[in-house]
Amino acid sequence: MNKEIWDIFNEKGILTGKTAVRGRSFLKPGEYHLVVHIWVVSGDGRYLIQRRSESKKLMPGEWAATGGAAISGESSFTAARRELFEELGITSDEKTLNKIFRLKRRNSFLDVWLIKTDPTLDALTLQESEVAEVKWVTKAELQQMIKNGAFHNYGREYFQKLFENTYILEGAII
Repeated sequence: MNKEIWDIFNEKGILTGKTAVRGRSFLKPGEYHLVVHIWVVSGDGRYLIQRRSESKKLMPGEWAATGGAAISGESSFTAARRELFEELGITSDEKTLNKIFRLKRRNSFLDVWLIKTDPTLDALTLQESEVAEVKWVTKAELQQMIKNGAFHNYGREYFQKLFENTYILEGAII
């Protein structure tokens, strides 16, 4: 298994020139790595969600957003594009993939991206080591899943920003 190497950023999101090895390095206070989430939203406003593989160390079997950590040398866009293709088989580019917000977490910067597209579930290519299954849900269904613990709760601010930005983009040409 290849080592996953992360670039380390300072508290302002600036590269420090240092790297960390996933699972073997501990980030010190004031050090951050980059994580991306990608939300696939259909033309009618539904969200494509995925259930994580049972073999994952973190959040096995949980319904969650598509995403992962950026590897050393990747920009946020490049990481989002790679994760979207690796996990679901969806291709994207600068015109279709839009960064909607960034959150600073305990030891990471989390960039959240959105793509409006309507693939059928059969058209997706799931990465078995990451994704057990996918489904389309409405905003109300997603909110209920978050409330009852069926979907991973990334926090109030996260979902507030997600729903605000999804609403702003609805109907817009992005």
